[in-house]
Amino acid sequence: MLDLAIIGGGPAGLTAGLYSTRGGLKNVTLYEKGFPGGQITSSSEVENYPGITKVVTGMELMQDWPEQSTRFGLKIEMKDVKQVKLNSDKNFTVIFSNGETIDTKSVIVCTGSVPKKAGIKGEDEFFGRGVSTCATCDGFFYKNKEVVVLGGGDTAIEEAIYLSEICKKVYIVHRRDTFRASPVTVERAKHRENIEFVLNATSKEIYGDGSGVLGLLVEQNGEVRDIKVPGIFTFVGRDILNDVLKQDDGSFLCELSESGEVIVDLNMKTSIEGLYAAGDIRIQAPKQVVCASSDGAIAALQAISRALH
Repeated sequence: MLDLAIIGGGPAGLTAGLYSTRGGLKNVTLYEKGFPGGQITSSSEVENYPGITKVVTGMELMQDWPEQSTRFGLKIEMKDVKQVKLNSDKNFTVIFSNGETIDTKSVIVCTGSVPKKAGIKGEDEFFGRGVSTCATCDGFFYKNKEVVVLGGGDTAIEEAIYLSEICKKVYIVHRRDTFRASPVTVERAKHRENIEFVLNATSKEIYGDGSGVLGLLVEQNGEVRDIKVPGIFTFVGRDILNDVLKQDDGSFLCELSESGEVIVDLNMKTSIEGLYAAGDIRIQAPKQVVCASSDGAIAALQAISRALH
């Protein structure tokens, strides 16, 4: 039986592995169906991770993490976890997609979430070269420039307000004239002089060249409008990767929010003793590498404490 199973090999999972094994747990395995590193490895520029004094790619940032995390005994196995079940003895069974199983005393789920795609022509082609899903990560690169924000939810409007502090102008492009965002948040955006609402508009194409994004074509009132910007931020929702927590009857192992995020306390504890969630899968996740790493460390310390008692 494992002392701890960690599911997900991004910053949260790798940090959890480092802290749990360095803290004394002897039998810890991290499961990741691909190469460890997480979503940040697809980022072309990272400049806000503490201690990194130059701009690096996400791959460069993460390249040494697996080696460091295994220094104290963590095992990393490339296996696809299908499900986690709670046993009658309060331990857990991890079930893999190939049918294999393993029992463990505690579990930290770090499977994260992924941004939903807007489904616009050019979105994939220019992702990381002008198309972004993180204003905190990439907003600074557009200081004193014009950008577009796609979406009408709270995240989209809040990020537009954030970008308005950095950018010369922010266009909020939304397919309707009503918003899912709270009225208070929308009003805040409307009072920003450098935010322009482009409503009842259908995004048609993100275009650019070898240097990156040059603009967005939208259809509004039967006419095509060309919004020339070097940066486009898409906020049309996220898919929470919580499938490993789904049980045979369709319920979930622990409590989730309406949007499918795992509800945790400040110690990353879920509603089930011994089950923790860290990183972008949890409620109110800031979706930053440094925060996910912190979550992983906190969850690991809790797993150590549980093992000692």
